Amino acid sequence: MKVAVAGCCHGALDKMYETLELLQRRHNVWPDLLLCCGDFQAVRNEADLRCMAVPAKYRHMQTFYRYYSGEKKAPVLTVFIGGNHEASNHLQELPYGGWVAPNIYYLGYAGVVRFRGVRIGGISGIFKSHDYRKGHFECPPYNQQTIRSAYHVRNIEVFKLKQLKRPIDIFMSHDWPRSIYHYGNKKQLLRMKSFFRQEVESNTLGSPAASELLQHLKPTYWFSAHLHVKFAAFMQHETNSKEELPKATKFLALDKCLPHRDFLQIIDVEHDPNAGDSLEYDAEWIAILKATNSLVNVTQNSWNMPENNGLHAKWDYSVTEEAIKEVLEELNHDLKIPCNFTLTAACYDPSKPQKNMEPVHTINPQTTEFCAQFGLTDINDRIQQAKEESSGRGECEEEEEEEMDSTGSAEEPSEYNTDNSGLSSFNPDEIMLDEEGGDEDLSTCSVDPSPDHPPEFSASFSDIRVMPDSMAVSSDDATDSNNEELERSGGSRQGEERSPTERALKRIGADENGNSGVKKIKRRNQAIYAAEDEDKTD
Repeated sequence: MKVAVAGCCHGALDKMYETLELLQRRHNVWPDLLLCCGDFQAVRNEADLRCMAVPAKYRHMQTFYRYYSGEKKAPVLTVFIGGNHEASNHLQELPYGGWVAPNIYYLGYAGVVRFRGVRIGGISGIFKSHDYRKGHFECPPYNQQTIRSAYHVRNIEVFKLKQLKRPIDIFMSHDWPRSIYHYGNKKQLLRMKSFFRQEVESNTLGSPAASELLQHLKPTYWFSAHLHVKFAAFMQHETNSKEELPKATKFLALDKCLPHRDFLQIIDVEHDPNAGDSLEYDAEWIAILKATNSLVNVTQNSWNMPENNGLHAKWDYSVTEEAIKEVLEELNHDLKIPCNFTLTAACYDPSKPQKNMEPVHTINPQTTEFCAQFGLTDINDRIQQAKEESSGRGECEEEEEEEMDSTGSAEEPSEYNTDNSGLSSFNPDEIMLDEEGGDEDLSTCSVDPSPDHPPEFSASFSDIRVMPDSMAVSSDDATDSNNEELERSGGSRQGEERSPTERALKRIGADENGNSGVKKIKRRNQAIYAAEDEDKTD
């Protein structure tokens, strides 16, 4: 099965699908599935633009609304995760995943699905330590803080994913797993992005939560985006026992969606030839959602997930084969995800712009149906109830603290002590978003709903690569002693010589004073939206 993988889409769906059509004309290759690793920007109207954490001058309608309205349909099944520049109000409607348009599926805050027997998982957003242990409490209209915190990864999603026992074939995250750069051509990466050097050398670039998932899940493939540079790596995992078979992950980060960029890759993935062509639920994942439903938190209170430390009555929420069988029986062994997309907001009309349209908190029928079917908590319904109760008590600014039971504790320290998701170094290839709120008021700034014109495809074909299943990585670095193992796996590992300690993925914490040991420059969330800015900086 051929799978196309794209980096940050930034709402340029026409460009992305036209690139696939160009690929078909030139190479007679058409993918069975398209995966997008975040910053998808499913913007339906002007209100959605107001919920996207970017400066006003980069708020463009782009082309998603045409697919939402039905004017166009995605020519290939598209599955995506959220990034840090999204119409958060739209994606928030589908916390467990769902269709944002016909043939375009969002994985939710975290999710696992199947396609032709291939198991695909993902986690949306980026890591920020100060929000990691909070619940999903945000809802539109957002303020200066929640417009950003809405896309920050939460520990409950990581905890759910860590309950998975069955093998994962493909996993997606927006930001990179921390330390993955040590398993690829690090020298070449730093030649292209020299401003990464400080974070790479201090091992603080990337998400520690994603790194933890990488070690736990050990997927065959891991795809990311966010940093707007193409990078490949090959990681051989350590085995926990003599009986466990060695596992390795082929990592690939993609560039942003612009001409002359490596934003799209085609790979061959082994699949079940007897499986159908429909996107399917994953029975183990559904069982895990049911098992962890009691842990849902919609408050700003911080708490850690249950662990075996003597403070929790239960800490293992992985599911039994019997629980998985029950899910299959509930569905009559029909795992096909229903094509139940419905419009939940007005669609942008170029002839009737509505620059003052305000976002509202919406309960999506897909989520209502999903929660009812599997007995899950509708997170948005719970948030709405909490808001109404709070409003009735006259406490609109702060929610009343909820009493913690034996499943969680707000008293425990977080396992991650520093904020390491963003780039602390200035990145001239990206646009600044001041994390401290020093930029213009995101909740009230004007929007530009004018769609960008589709690009001319006279550009070179350098933005597409057809890659074999091995995903071999070229390198001019010296290879280490693991080359023989990598060759047997069809990959080529590169990187400077390093000790086993350096090779192992590790967390970097703060010192006793809370300092990470790295000179702090103001943290920024950043992204590229226009090719002309790219021309100025490259």
